[in-house]
Amino acid sequence: MVKQEVPRGPSGFARRPPAPEMAPGLAVRLSAAAILAEVAGNGLSLDERFAPGAGPEAMTGLDPRDRALVRSIVLAALRHLGALRLALAATLEKGMPKKGQGIEWTLLIGAAQILYMDVPDHAAVDLGVRAVRHQARTAPFAGLVNAVLRNIARRRADFETPTDPFADTPHWLATRWRKTYGDEVAAQITLAHRAEPTLDLTVKAGADPALVPEGLLLPTGSLRLTSQAPVEELPGYAEGLWWVQDAAAALPARLLNARPGERVADLCAAPGGKTAQLALTGAQVTALDRSAERLKRLALNLERLGLTAEIRVGDALAFEAAPFDAILLDAPCSATGTIRRHPDVAWTKKAGDITSLAGVQAKMLDRAATLLVRGGRLVYCTCSLEPEEGEMQIAALLRRNPDLVRAPIRPEEIGGLTQCLNADGELRTLPGHLQNGSSRLSGLDGFFVARLVRL
Repeated sequence: MVKQEVPRGPSGFARRPPAPEMAPGLAVRLSAAAILAEVAGNGLSLDERFAPGAGPEAMTGLDPRDRALVRSIVLAALRHLGALRLALAATLEKGMPKKGQGIEWTLLIGAAQILYMDVPDHAAVDLGVRAVRHQARTAPFAGLVNAVLRNIARRRADFETPTDPFADTPHWLATRWRKTYGDEVAAQITLAHRAEPTLDLTVKAGADPALVPEGLLLPTGSLRLTSQAPVEELPGYAEGLWWVQDAAAALPARLLNARPGERVADLCAAPGGKTAQLALTGAQVTALDRSAERLKRLALNLERLGLTAEIRVGDALAFEAAPFDAILLDAPCSATGTIRRHPDVAWTKKAGDITSLAGVQAKMLDRAATLLVRGGRLVYCTCSLEPEEGEMQIAALLRRNPDLVRAPIRPEEIGGLTQCLNADGELRTLPGHLQNGSSRLSGLDGFFVARLVRL
């Protein structure tokens, strides 16, 4: 155990050391601790903190590689937040000091580097100490931070892999998943979240193999990268031969079976991976989204890929247009199926979000149904693990709309992954699906997909 001793001068008052200069790597650690506090402490999304002009003052002026390192450190801390907090609890005799506001985040960042990143222990400890010394209010706790991080490094084997599979999952989510999927499958989900996945690509048909990155071809048709090079440096990027898209996220647009000349709507289209898939079919695609800023990104992606679509800013609930032959509705959701790639979701979402989002999804489904021609197809999907946003949503839709029926998804349409289909022919992928030997090359985002036809 580590005692919480505050260094004091002869008068008994805490000494306040002079502010140190910004050592190499210190700005990165200060930024990582500040962002972790905003995400895990205040519920802000990680993407928000990395938006242009956002982020803490310490991140101003960091070059792209340092910004990427900040993000990697925060992701590691969020992915293993439960285990890291257990490690701190085991090495702090009296718990987190009440007057040491801010040192928790510095300790978590330092412990994440020691336990889960390729960072020398001495460097993680040294920069952790420098980080708390950087501010007068935390400087008195430099000795405590030094002792705790050194203790964690010495006891690495005790903390790296918690025996409880739910240690890194908020209690309310673990409870929900155990109730929905059972203890064994729920544990598979949470264990899959501990492994940092590689990237999946959707590759244009007919792309020159010499200009496609090396990777593992998945049964669903996606390419899973085996390298860790920056995306922009990979072969085929500049030529627009592929785009980054999780293998599960690539399935809904394929299951719509859009055909050349058909009028197809992609509701909630940004950032555009599904729009690109639909445009490749030769269909006349309308891409709708409420966010003009996100649609700018979609437009840039389409430009790089050499594809076209009609881009419209608007709310799907108020969208007016002539009926479409096919509609893809990737509805806003809790995104709990994306935690393996976006671990901040686990710590920023609340149970009440699922209820409120389910209400929005129901309204959007009803609106989408009115925009279909007779015989038209509707694919509804969410990147959520929650049945209220998936199976229950479609069952309720069919009760409200007798002119809609399911068009069951067939195993051959999803690479033979029969374990991902339920009795109604709906798709339910889970993070523990699609095992490929190593944890880094395994798994899928959690998606629900249903295909419907209007009679």
